[in-house]
Amino acid sequence: MSQTEQYEKCAYRFYLQRVERVQERPAAWSFQGTAFHSAAEKFEKEYREPSEEEMVQLFSDQYSKMVNGAMQKEPNLDWWMTANKKPAGQDIEDRYKLGQSQVREYVRWSEVNQPEIWVEDDGWNGYDIEDAPRYDLKMGLELYFKVELGGVQVRGYIDQLVRDEDKPGQYRVRDLKTGSTKSPFQLETYKVAVEKALGVKVNKGDWWLGSKGTLSPKKGVDLSQVTEEQVAERYVKMDQGVKAGKFPANPGFDCGFCSVSHACSFSRAR
Repeated sequence: MSQTEQYEKCAYRFYLQRVERVQERPAAWSFQGTAFHSAAEKFEKEYREPSEEEMVQLFSDQYSKMVNGAMQKEPNLDWWMTANKKPAGQDIEDRYKLGQSQVREYVRWSEVNQPEIWVEDDGWNGYDIEDAPRYDLKMGLELYFKVELGGVQVRGYIDQLVRDEDKPGQYRVRDLKTGSTKSPFQLETYKVAVEKALGVKVNKGDWWLGSKGTLSPKKGVDLSQVTEEQVAERYVKMDQGVKAGKFPANPGFDCGFCSVSHACSFSRAR
């Protein structure tokens, strides 16, 4: 899924990353996002029983482990990617603190709002979390999917599939964001994948924003009119372009956030 949007934004970046397999520059924001998602998933999977401090510690441990691993592979911090040209050492420290804060915000938000996570039908009505069965269920948390759209295999993970409070029997797809980029196409793909693979009706999607500690938009993004054909069209176009060997460059603002810009003769990230 992310491959399609990457190809649309800059097909040459797609080529360098996925065809040439150019070594990518590390970035602390990637480790921050991964560690945050691990903490949020564990908190929900364990029925919101872990404490806030336990989740912050989980984030801290995972973030530190990933950063240390990346530093062993690339000890030259001048080569790391950062936002606003901040020194990498400072960026690593800042994102450690920011990630901890975002975990705290998520735990507090979830405890107050009690999102009702989808579970595979097992007789539990999903309303009273205290009555939830305590064995391994297929839950709407980091939910893996693989579907065929327009003849193209599409796979990915959905952060959360939750019951829509406004529409009984329907659900929302939710993406947890530690950064600022929001992708409507991502939500559209999630909607189609869930309905196609699970037979669960999805009418809306939204983002939980770590920067604000709340949902955006609160009423959700209307996905009721999104069709499989509409979403498949973009995947088919990307697939055809890749097979035809079409990888045009699109240099611009995004070059500053490209992990393979060092290997690109078109890059404006200097």
